[in-house]
Amino acid sequence: MTNRERNLSIFVTPMNKGIERLYNIAFTHRNLSLSDIGKLHIALENQKVRLTDIKSAFSIEELMYLTTCNRVEFTLVTVSEVNEAYLVRFINSLFPVLNADDVTKLAQNAIMHQGKNAVRHLLNVASSVDSMVVGEREIIAQVRGAFESSREMELSGDLIRIVIRHTIETAKRVYTETNIATRPVSVVSLAYHKLRDMNVPLDSRIVIIGAGVTNTNMSKFLKKHGFTDFHVFNRTFSKAEQLACDLKGTAYPLADLNGFDKGFDVIITCTGADEHLITNEIYSKLLQGEKDKKVVIDLAIPQDLNPSIIKQENVMHISVEVLQEISNENLKSRSEEIRHVEEILRGACNDFNNIYKQREIEIAMREVPRKVKEIKQYAINEVFKNELSTIDEESRDVLEKVLGYMEKKYMSLPMLMAKEILLKNQSK
Repeated sequence: MTNRERNLSIFVTPMNKGIERLYNIAFTHRNLSLSDIGKLHIALENQKVRLTDIKSAFSIEELMYLTTCNRVEFTLVTVSEVNEAYLVRFINSLFPVLNADDVTKLAQNAIMHQGKNAVRHLLNVASSVDSMVVGEREIIAQVRGAFESSREMELSGDLIRIVIRHTIETAKRVYTETNIATRPVSVVSLAYHKLRDMNVPLDSRIVIIGAGVTNTNMSKFLKKHGFTDFHVFNRTFSKAEQLACDLKGTAYPLADLNGFDKGFDVIITCTGADEHLITNEIYSKLLQGEKDKKVVIDLAIPQDLNPSIIKQENVMHISVEVLQEISNENLKSRSEEIRHVEEILRGACNDFNNIYKQREIEIAMREVPRKVKEIKQYAINEVFKNELSTIDEESRDVLEKVLGYMEKKYMSLPMLMAKEILLKNQSK
């Protein structure tokens, strides 16, 4: 190590010390049933309080919560060791209603990633390689949304910010430079194709329960293909009105679902309810005495339709589980593109190492400008006070300009030197 490298090293935290604080805890369709994953769902209106409390209780520096139709993930920055025992305590604290068997099962089946592996996993998720439906663009918006929510709730910080920024940029490259999404097979398109295969008439009465992203995409997709009769229910009535307006349909508050008397042919439901929203009683009232076969596209986790309805009524139930079986076939046909994507992701992992090192340097050197200013002021006001009192105003102005110039150079030079050393080490 040269003297210059030795001097700069005091500003930089060792790479493995900082990035190893990053953990990702994933509960996915790969090793858990969707009903099990649904037990980890936190309704949007409850997230801030519950996640803030868990962050404080476990002394977590940063936290991000991601929930989709087939995964729940926690990204943490903490100095604690995250292992199975930690997960048991974490799940117990965040989900106190779960019984001991559920907690143990979830903790044992969680997939944990740390440091660089956590970054690699997030890249895989946002690029849809780890998704139930490979090539599904929706996941990039879900990852971005999870980060925006964590930032608004003041849960995340600098490390998660740079990880997610790099993750989103990489995912955009994947979708632009590969054909993984040329024939997208998202949950929405899979559900639509399933509906189309059943030859459902275009004038069918469609009841939409929930006005979130998934249902919005699904309903607009249906409108685009010729469906015209929409009734939209949502807990927040203004969102129901907005979607209904786009569809030229009718909006209702969710509380009015039990009294809806116009009948239906298709229900499309995807809400954030913690339990089955469509009970046997509600479903019976919605039928209005009709006996013909109905279609329920249930994209919620946990599912909105009470399972007993499927057994008792004349209904075609299209669930996330059904769509997963279809998506598994798509995965096989996309193996060639996945290899191309993985090449991009490997490069992105290496790029992040350098991004993180540069960020460490920036953070460590934040104090340099303040220190330089203090030295300059001390020199003017104390060390050379007497000498400066004897010079004229014009000379003093020139001296101030010279010192200002030197100050800027002294603030920028260490950063340039550090980046030069970083680039030099990268090429070795």
